[in-house]
Amino acid sequence: MRVTVHLPGLLRADTDGAAHVPLEVEEGTTLGEVLDALVARYPGVDRRIRDEQGRLRRYVNVFVDEDECRTAGGLAAPLHEGADVRVLPSVAGG
Repeated sequence: MRVTVHLPGLLRADTDGAAHVPLEVEEGTTLGEVLDALVARYPGVDRRIRDEQGRLRRYVNVFVDEDECRTAGGLAAPLHEGADVRVLPSVAGG
């Protein structure tokens, strides 16, 4: 099945400038497995998205379609054909 990972400008230096990365993955693939596929193509992205234990960094938000992944199963969230995965940095202000 095909999913697309959308990346913010901050990560594009690690993806040769790619803003959208289409990936072909197996049916029933989880978000964590999609991130593994992204990292296989662009290894520099991993340290910016996940910590040393393989968990999402707390200042990174990942959405699958309209749902923030932490409320939809985290890295174990199953994906569907045509899913849009959006990696966004947290924004703080005051």
